[in-house]
Amino acid sequence: MQRRFQACDATRNLLLCALPPAERERLFPHLQAVTFSLGQSVCEPGEQINYCYFPTSSVISLLYTMQDGSTAEMGLVGNEGVLGIVVFLGGESTCSRALVAVAGDALMLPGKLLQEEFARPGPLQQLLLRYTQAFITQISQTAVCNRLHSVEQRLCRWLLLCQDRKNCLDLPMTQELIANMLGGRRESVTVAAGHLQDAGLIHYWRGHINILDREGLESNVCECYRVVEDEFDRLLGRERQPEFSRPRPSRTVGSFPRALQTGELHLLQVLKEF
Repeated sequence: MQRRFQACDATRNLLLCALPPAERERLFPHLQAVTFSLGQSVCEPGEQINYCYFPTSSVISLLYTMQDGSTAEMGLVGNEGVLGIVVFLGGESTCSRALVAVAGDALMLPGKLLQEEFARPGPLQQLLLRYTQAFITQISQTAVCNRLHSVEQRLCRWLLLCQDRKNCLDLPMTQELIANMLGGRRESVTVAAGHLQDAGLIHYWRGHINILDREGLESNVCECYRVVEDEFDRLLGRERQPEFSRPRPSRTVGSFPRALQTGELHLLQVLKEF
């Protein structure tokens, strides 16, 4: 869904905010506001990319799909960046699929225009290059994380990354979608989410996950989360958002047995809800 662009929309994207006023205002006449729904496909593998997107409240996942249909996430793009770096780097398409992980808004810009602006030496070119370096770090660290860390740690990382880019405690999403992102089975994500909920870190119901204790998630997440976010902060000068947290419960995720403490009936109930 498209709507009329307003200048205040640009203040909700880090890259656009970081540009000098003259550079930013040169883009304004060509920006158009769009709204993405959960699970919407923004771009398919091999498809020519005609537009770049600067998310303001949406979060978009880059997924790779294997021949057997299994999927895994390569990276996330939210209000810290732009979807479509292949355009200004000289490519016309990508092997990944761009899927909306968290519904929300974005600003759409013709890819050819961004390519022309990037070719002009100046603040925009430098900023996009630094963002690309940070995004490469995220892709690399995601590969490491998927190989070495547990589903619970990866789920904590994914939720924190989404929350940083959405800046909202309530994340509309389903566990089936998360499983596709993490490259795991839905049942494994259900068990992991159950552990986090029993520990008081999140609350989930049909189509929504609410972060109750951000500090608790950070205590249980793997090192990959901080590596990625520190690199974005360093390269883009990003200021951290205020923490959304409550006092951490005395129990930790690690203290829970593999099966949910509330038993198999609780697991079956969760499966029905998702």
